[in-house]
Formats: sequence, structure tokens, C-alpha cells
Amino acid sequence: MQKKASLPTFTADELVVVNNAVAMAEELVSNHYKMSASQWLHPKYDIKTLADLNPNEIVDGPFAQIIRYEGKPDGGILGSSSYDFYKVCIQDHAILEVLQAQPEIALFPFGLYVVTHELVHIVRFSRFLQSFNATELEKRTEEHRVHRITRTILDSVKTPGMHAVLTYYGTWHSPIDGLKSIP
Repeated sequence: MQKKASLPTFTADELVVVNNAVAMAEELVSNHYKMSASQWLHPKYDIKTLADLNPNEIVDGPFAQIIRYEGKPDGGILGSSSYDFYKVCIQDHAILEVLQAQPEIALFPFGLYVVTHELVHIVRFSRFLQSFNATELEKRTEEHRVHRITRTILDSVKTPGMHAVLTYYGTWHSPIDGLKSIP
């Protein structure tokens, strides 16, 4: 965990790009899973960038992480009214570091990949296709699975720079050494 003040955050112009990537990712994932608008709102989540994260939501390494919180409707006192609330914590500093180191990668397609990937996780958690509290091996296997699904969703997207992003993530699309490929 790093101090937020010492980390670079997205500029106002970059936030517009990220917001557009979020909107497109939501549409693509919704279409992929054939979810109606009412079904899409069912898995409750929010997406925040570094400026809006709590210190315990900031990590080194990943471009985003999902934190599961227990949500309750206003005035809800009974445990039966609680629900899973997922917060996608975008790590601006990690994304900006890749963009600086690899000029062939642009923010929009990279952000689109990152957000699509995290939304696939949320759909899979909310549909009980994967446990949020999985073992390390299960998490690693799930990461590969979600990267393959993300690539499937984004393969047909005609966005400038997407090929460079898919190439960047290429190693995540192959089976894990010593394990069978899992659909």
C-alpha cells in the first residue's frame, strides 16, 4: 500500500477517456452475457479511480482490483436485506506506468480491457460461477479464464490500439503450465 498523495492520478482529460471506456465495457459485457438493463443493474458495483479510493484500496502491481463489501438498503436492519457490493478500484498509477513505458499502448483500449476484465469477474461472482473467496490456485485459474473471456469480448472491437493491448495480455490467454484448459 502506497500513500495516495505520492502517486500519479489521471488528468481531467484522461478521466473522460476512462469514463468512455467504462461505458463501452459495460455495454460489451452486458451484450456478451445477454443481460437486459434490469439484469445488468442487479450485480451492484461501482468503479472508482485512484482519487476516490481509500488508502486500503490502493495496491501495487494490478491495474485494478475488486473489493467486495456488504451493502444494505437504506433503513434495512435485517441481515436478509444485505447484498454483495463490488467496488472496482482502478489503479491510475499502475496504468499510467504502462502507458509511459509502452507508447504503442493507448489509454482507451487499455482501460477498456481492464474494465471489461473486472466486469466479467463481477458477473461471474454474482452468478456464482466463481467464488470470491477462492484458493490461490482457483484464483489463478480464474484469472486465465477471465482473460480468455475478455479477449473473446474484445476480439471483434474495432478500436484503434486494441491489437497492441491484446498482444500485451497475450500470455494470459494460454493455459497455465501443467493444468488443463478450463472453459
